[in-house]
Amino acid sequence: MAALTVAVTLCSEARLGHLRAQRVRLGRLAPPVPHVVVWLDESPAPEGAGLEDAVVVHVPPGPDGLRLAEGRNRGAAAARALGASLLVFLDADCVPGPDLVRGYEAAAARHPGALLCGPVTYLPEGASLAELDRDPAGLTRPHAARPAPPAGRTVVARDGDHRLFWSLSFALGVDTWARVGGFSAEYEGYGGEDTDFAFAAHAAEVPLVWVGGAHAYHQWHPTSSPPWQHLDDILRNGRVFAERWGSWPMEGWLAAFEEAGAIERRGGGWARTTRAATEQPA
Repeated sequence: MAALTVAVTLCSEARLGHLRAQRVRLGRLAPPVPHVVVWLDESPAPEGAGLEDAVVVHVPPGPDGLRLAEGRNRGAAAARALGASLLVFLDADCVPGPDLVRGYEAAAARHPGALLCGPVTYLPEGASLAELDRDPAGLTRPHAARPAPPAGRTVVARDGDHRLFWSLSFALGVDTWARVGGFSAEYEGYGGEDTDFAFAAHAAEVPLVWVGGAHAYHQWHPTSSPPWQHLDDILRNGRVFAERWGSWPMEGWLAAFEEAGAIERRGGGWARTTRAATEQPA
């Protein structure tokens, strides 16, 4: 059987507009790749969502929120059922650059058995995708917190750098996915599941490789930093992570919450203070 690359995206109705833009650009790839869309809302994807030629998997929320970890597991299973040999995961907010899939495929051939991460550019407010199409080089500004090798080059991450993995754009072979064991379904709601996956990859001796030229572009939307609306999710998922790996993830956000007086150290972990609010303090 010929090698087959399948793209997998998690989405909810709040990000449907971004997903549509992603699907347009996936469809421009030559050849286009099959697309699995995991729908995370309580209700199935609405009619007219533009998913007619995608494989749609419905994974409703759990008691503690959206099931991103289990959604990726179900998406990977659906991709494997299509005959996938390489899984390319894209955040719903991200559109692929023209060389994203080719870059991941070349890196997978060069580094079989690796977890692959391409550079991600956060597009500024007001930047249109039409502008990106006209002048991709002018808008390509990979996030400075991760390595971004030149196009055509790869860099094997140093020991200890698996913590830098993020799930906005990544790829791996189906055998490597099985070796890692997928994402832990203990995580519900926002945060922690992607770092857990990276730690599981490290424990399974799966190298992390930065892939030059496999660009993705994160479409702008309003955010808060730290993400106050996800404070309880971060605390809950942080505890899950600490129980599994012996340390807390998302340290920058935890420090910001602590500085604002919303959380405090308690018993080796973190907990809300009595004066904590659900919104960012004025």
